[in-house]
Parts: sequence; C-alpha cells; structure tokens
Amino acid sequence: MTDPTNVVRFRQPDDVDDPLTDVLRAGARRLLAQAVELEAEAFLAAREDLRLPDGRPRLVRHGHGPQRQVQTGIGPVPVSRVKIRDRGAAEGGERVRFSSAILPRWARRTKSLDALLPVLYLRGVSTGDFQEALAALLGKDAPNLSPAVIGRLTAEWQVEYEHWQARDLSARRYVYVWADGVYLQARMEDHSECMLVLIGATPEGRKELVGFQVGVRESAQSWRELLVEVKRRGLTIAPEIAVGDGALGFWKALDEVWPSTRHQRCWVHKVANVLNKVPKSVQPSMKADLREIYSAPERAAAEKAIAVFAEKYDAKYAKAVECLTKDRERLLAFFDFPAEHWDHLRTSNPIESVFATVRHRTVRTKGALSPKTARLMVFKLVIAASRKWRRLKGENQLPKVVAGVRFRDGTEVIDSQSTRAA
Repeated sequence: MTDPTNVVRFRQPDDVDDPLTDVLRAGARRLLAQAVELEAEAFLAAREDLRLPDGRPRLVRHGHGPQRQVQTGIGPVPVSRVKIRDRGAAEGGERVRFSSAILPRWARRTKSLDALLPVLYLRGVSTGDFQEALAALLGKDAPNLSPAVIGRLTAEWQVEYEHWQARDLSARRYVYVWADGVYLQARMEDHSECMLVLIGATPEGRKELVGFQVGVRESAQSWRELLVEVKRRGLTIAPEIAVGDGALGFWKALDEVWPSTRHQRCWVHKVANVLNKVPKSVQPSMKADLREIYSAPERAAAEKAIAVFAEKYDAKYAKAVECLTKDRERLLAFFDFPAEHWDHLRTSNPIESVFATVRHRTVRTKGALSPKTARLMVFKLVIAASRKWRRLKGENQLPKVVAGVRFRDGTEVIDSQSTRAA
C-alpha cells in the first residue's frame, strides 16, 4: 500500500533557487546560536561567586525556550533563547535574571528591520504591499511583517512624539535657527493646517530639530505658540539669526519672543517670488542677475548689484524690483556672519529637503492620511533625516559668534585700539 504521507511538492513558478542565500541563512543560524550560548556562558562566569549555602552554584543552565523565527535582513532565522535558573530565589533572595542583549525575550525582528519598516511606509509602500515588496529579500510569506505592524508602529511613534515634545531644553543653545511651514495634501480638517518646523545649529555645528507642531496656516499665533513652548522648556537664550521665507507670521512672533534675533530671508524663496512676477522668457536672465547679488563677496558688491538690478528691470517689471528691494536688509544680513556659514544662512534648505520626501509620500498615497498620521509621519521623517544632517562648515567660528565677536563681510573685525595697545 502506498504511504499517503509521501507528498511530492511541485516547483512553483515564482520559486527562485538561491544557494548563496540558503548558505547565508544556515551560517547565520549557527552563528546566532553560538553567540547566544557564549553570552549565557559569560553571564554565568561573571557570577561564579554566587553560591548556595551548601556550596553549589546558585545560577545554572535550565535548557532553552521554545524555538522561534526571528526575521532578519536575509530572511527568517530560527533560534532558541537560553534559559538560566536562579536556585537561590526560592530561599527568599532577590532573583537574578538573565536577559539576552543579542536576543531579547520578545524580539521577532532585528532592529535594522524595525528601522526599515517605517522608512518603507513613509516612502510610499502601502501597508497591504509590505509582504509582497519584501518577499524577494526576506523570503516568501515573511513572518512578522503583516499590515497590523504599521498600526503598532504608529502607536509607538505617538509615544515617541509625546516624549520628544516634553523634553527639557535648558541645557541647549542654538546659534542659528531655520524656520518653515509646509502644507500637505493629506486628509486634514476643513480648516487649513500646516506643519511648522524649527531647526537649530548648536555651538558645535550640529543641526537639530528644535520644535515641531501643526499650526493653522503660518499665522503669527501658531508660530508664537511654538516659540513660547520651546522657550518655556528652557530655551531662553535667543539665537543670533533666524532664516525663513516671507511668512509674516513667523517674523512677527520671533520679534515678540526673541526680539534680539536677526532676520535673514531665504534666498531660494525670494528668487522664486521675484521670478513669479515676470514672464518666463525673462526669468533665465533675471535669475542670473539675482545670483550675482547673493553670491557677491561683500555687502557693497551686493548693494551695487541690487542697484543695477533695479535700474535694469524697474521700467518693465516694477513689481519684481519692489519684491526684491523691500527686504534688502533682511536679505543681506548673512554678510555680518562668518563667510564659512553663508551657504547655510542664505536658505532654509535644511527643512525644504526633508519635506520633499514628505510630499512624495502624500502623493503616492493620494493624500489618504489622517491628520494624526500625517503629523507623526513628518516627525519620524525629520528625526530620521536629522541623523544624516551635515555639520556647519567653519564650526570653529561658532564660538566666536556666541562670544559676540563682530564680523564684516564674513571676516572677523579686529579692534584697532586693542591692536595698538597690544
């Protein structure tokens, strides 16, 4: 009689033979098992002096926990957790517990995959497409990557967001700040909302996310609430200069909260605003003329370039000239700071580059995001991007700015009286 259990599995059309991946997974399984065993042995060796009253070791091996699949970058790897028994706990002593740093008790995915999942989601992969998108890399029917994972992720993001919003800022100091707001085509409420973001540069030259919240447009009240909140949490020292676009709400709130902070208008926004007031045929030559202004080596040259610009275009394009000249001082404030920082201070690009990814995500999902999810999504993207932000060039100049050293045309001003006295 034929054994009914002898079932021959036919090759499926989507099956892929990959001996290299099979070898890697087998090797990973052996290495992980060895690492877990060595970790347990090291734990026992470090506590060799713990003994029972009769001299026997207090801590002993106690087998293994049930085998489980841990999802890794090369697919699922089966592993069992080592168990260690504390025989002294039964006598009323405090229990000594062994918790593996390599294989936490409830781990089902590696940390690298936990970091990958929100990135995939935020970059446009829908929750229903997760398993299909990762099947080629992690294997067919990859476990622990169901759509429900995203639901748990958003809950974790909410806790992280609330903790970040309540953090203490009393030990922080930001020499420069960049401010901007962006509107997302998400499933927002009837009234218009936008994301308000504040990024700061520390005296060491690092850029950090300072403040973030949802506001009603870029109104002065919304910006005031954000600035007052970060000040309430300890950020009492005003930045030396703030960089932003022409949104009047931010500048009004800034003058109320940090009146000593200088204003620097973003040249990227200003160039776009000026070009929007002229025909497309004129825009290439006008853009080149504007570049001559903000790329000038000193303030006098920039002032001269503005005068030439006004003389050249005022007759036909008076509105474009007015748009530029009305903010003359605020456009040229960067000349009073170290030349190494000019590239950073002329634009609010640190924020714009982050929101380019956010806009991509909302387009891919056709705006199908709730206000809460949109807020958390932006927060996670900015936090992720902040780890890769470059330091400011010329960071050795920042302590001088903090100390109040004056700069003219990007160069430190040396007091002639002090020089003669020396």
